[in-house]
Amino acid sequence: MWGYAFIAPVGLGLAVFYLWPVLQTGYFSFTEWGAFGGHTWTGLDNYRRLLSDPQVGTSLVNTVSYTLLGLLAIPLAIVFAALLNREGLRGVGVYRTLFFLPVVTMPVAVAMVWRWLYNGDYGLINHVLSLVGIDGPNWIADPDTALYALVLVGIWSSVGYNLIIFLAGMQAIPREYYDAAAIDGAGPVRQFFRITLPLLSPTAFFVSVISVIGSLQLFDLVYVLVGSGQTARTNPAFPRLQTVVQLFYDRAFVTNDRGYAAAIVMLLLVVIIALTALQFRLQKRWVHYG
Repeated sequence: MWGYAFIAPVGLGLAVFYLWPVLQTGYFSFTEWGAFGGHTWTGLDNYRRLLSDPQVGTSLVNTVSYTLLGLLAIPLAIVFAALLNREGLRGVGVYRTLFFLPVVTMPVAVAMVWRWLYNGDYGLINHVLSLVGIDGPNWIADPDTALYALVLVGIWSSVGYNLIIFLAGMQAIPREYYDAAAIDGAGPVRQFFRITLPLLSPTAFFVSVISVIGSLQLFDLVYVLVGSGQTARTNPAFPRLQTVVQLFYDRAFVTNDRGYAAAIVMLLLVVIIALTALQFRLQKRWVHYG
């Protein structure tokens, strides 16, 4: 009973603020809401509409594309963590702070700064490119560059968090392994691939799971960069940037179609569960064959 007593506060918080809203949203996904509140049961109508809505498919493809491209932050974080983990490196604390600053910065502030950097008329990036004779595009308004510009911001924001986790994982590896490898003639690069990466696989798995879940819920960066509703639709690149969560927000709070919005977010929940289960299955096979 003491064990249950100690976990009761956390369990109660999870039940009230996480489990109950999920169940409530699942129920609302089978309803239709009126303009002045109140709802009526409509069965599977919202899900039938979901399957025939082209915007749902487009936003889902955009979200998955952003998630897959954003996984590039993991190898980058591993490389930077390995560099910072070297013995005798001066100023390690300063480097850690600089890498971690984007993580503790408010996402809205990050998006506003990058919105200025990406501006096609007076942005700093295009100004630097103009100095070498390159006419830069309007990064967020160009359908060919919009998604990659968004991915770059996401990677820049998440590398620091991943780096701290990988650095902790590397420091937990016994130093004797590296000393023995050095005696056998293995250099730093071979030690990295033969010792660091294999022993870092559980940490990499954890980072990949939380990265995928976080990327699938992308909203704040897109909202600040391109807006929502009619304002966002004036952006030519909006079809390449709209995410599932932004589509949910637009249906729930702009057009007041809350039942359909609940169905959209339940679809996202299913996608997150499916991809997380796939990651766990691949991890088990990796461990088995390893």
